[in-house]
Amino acid sequence: MAGQTSTTPRDKTSLDRTLQKSEEVAADVQRASDNLAVVSTVLEQELPDEIQVGEVAQAIEHTNQLEEKLAKSAEKLGEVNAALSEEIEKRREATAERDESLALAEKLKAKIRTNGSD
Repeated sequence: MAGQTSTTPRDKTSLDRTLQKSEEVAADVQRASDNLAVVSTVLEQELPDEIQVGEVAQAIEHTNQLEEKLAKSAEKLGEVNAALSEEIEKRREATAERDESLALAEKLKAKIRTNGSD
């Protein structure tokens, strides 16, 4: 049982680090989406309509599509992070319950040994 207890904190730490990295990625994706939205807006507003044709128009449209994809990805990452955070909390609770059960079992074993030796 001692082996299980020693691996649990590493698992929690690993999940916590995974969540932290995922949150950092989500923030990066959100910043990229915001920056791309600004670029897209500037291009659309600053370039005269007669220049917004052909490849320039395609580039502006592509920028808009990328911004939308990044925004959706940031939203999905937020959902994943929330689920991961919830799972971490569930595991912490389950581990605490297990630890309490193990402690109680050890107390009961000790009591049985003490009563058996009388």
